[in-house]
Amino acid sequence: MPFGDEAIQSLREALQLSPDNVPLRLHLAASLMGLSRLDEAEKEFREVLSRAADQADARVGLADCYYRQGKATQALVIVEDLVKRRAAPAKAYVLYARLLLKNGDVADAVAQYKLALEMDPEARDAELSQRLGVGPDDAGGEVSEGRVRSSWQESAPEAVTEIERPTLRFRDVGGMDELKDEIGLKIIYPLQHPEIYRAYGKTIGGGILLYGPPGCGKTYLARATAGEIDAGFLAVGINDVLEMWMGNSERNLHQLFEQSREHKPCVLFFDEVDALGGRRSDMQGGTARQLINQFLAEMDGVSSSNEGVLVLAATNAPWHVDPAFRRPGRFDRVLFVPPPDQPARAEILRLHCREKPVESIDFDHLSKKTDGFSGADLKAVVDLAVEGKLREALRTRVPQPLATKDLLAAAKTMKPTTREWFSTARNYALYSNQGGVYDDVLKYLKLT
Repeated sequence: MPFGDEAIQSLREALQLSPDNVPLRLHLAASLMGLSRLDEAEKEFREVLSRAADQADARVGLADCYYRQGKATQALVIVEDLVKRRAAPAKAYVLYARLLLKNGDVADAVAQYKLALEMDPEARDAELSQRLGVGPDDAGGEVSEGRVRSSWQESAPEAVTEIERPTLRFRDVGGMDELKDEIGLKIIYPLQHPEIYRAYGKTIGGGILLYGPPGCGKTYLARATAGEIDAGFLAVGINDVLEMWMGNSERNLHQLFEQSREHKPCVLFFDEVDALGGRRSDMQGGTARQLINQFLAEMDGVSSSNEGVLVLAATNAPWHVDPAFRRPGRFDRVLFVPPPDQPARAEILRLHCREKPVESIDFDHLSKKTDGFSGADLKAVVDLAVEGKLREALRTRVPQPLATKDLLAAAKTMKPTTREWFSTARNYALYSNQGGVYDDVLKYLKLT
């Protein structure tokens, strides 16, 4: 057994004797992080927080774990809450600086990083210091004596993202019938029946914001929308837009809209739109505000017509999106994408089992046993069941088809990943629901 594995095993054995020993469990979580065993580390940090909910080191550790797994939104929620309490350790501010830099908020990242160094000079991160231009004796901060380096001084390459032509259709998306109808009315039917819409003075274009728990098919639905109307599909991630030099992010965003206008009809899809269009009231620096203003101007078609440009966006955190995006003419449809209902779960399982060796499977029974599972969870159930059959086939040398019992066994090993999202969404729906934005969440949770 490798040395690292021996140490981990020793810590686990000690915890069996003292399961409520928080420092020991924190040490185990940190050791797992050091070995890049992030899933196991996340579990241990959660165990600590279940025993001591305000344990700062565990909260920072969990946020760092999320960050390393690419779950920036979840990490940001934890860190923002920590720094608001003014009781966060220096490493929390370092992580906050990393997350702000990832979102393009360079000036704010510098401020938070300096605060971390004031609290604890040992928290210095060489790579982050270099990226932010904060030297060992620096009191002025950012690159070029505290000023953000202009994009016109150091020009970035033009943002060009490939236009897809998806073959995916609505029939390939299990369930979501009401959502498909809403998208059809806003996006599909105007292209299929332009004369009727023009008779009522309706333009072809507009925006829809999809929100809901992770893994429930928001991106899949957006791609199927483009396939349904044989339109181009331009998927935009935050890395396609955000850069650290002032002005470059705005220019990248403008070029993406221009690219869509040149290839219309085109579905322009923004994933994790809260990273690009966060609330301006929560921002201290001006760089992120400028990007949001540019985004709003592009959606309004201030300098160019958006006729034929269909803007879809997805977010797991709609409460972080600036309210200005919900003004009519921008994202004037805000649609909740819930976990699939029972018929949809049966259909999703059926789709994922397609082209796999199966015997007669009771998908309806399986759908009853997977309440609350997201589409991604259901895919994981099928994958786990397949892995079990592969192990069995490698042992016996005789491949066997998937059966209902295999999928049930896999489902029993999992819990719905949507529960954590709903615990957060419930608070916003109950106490921050101006205008009824989250009424669908309340209806889903049967709180109305």
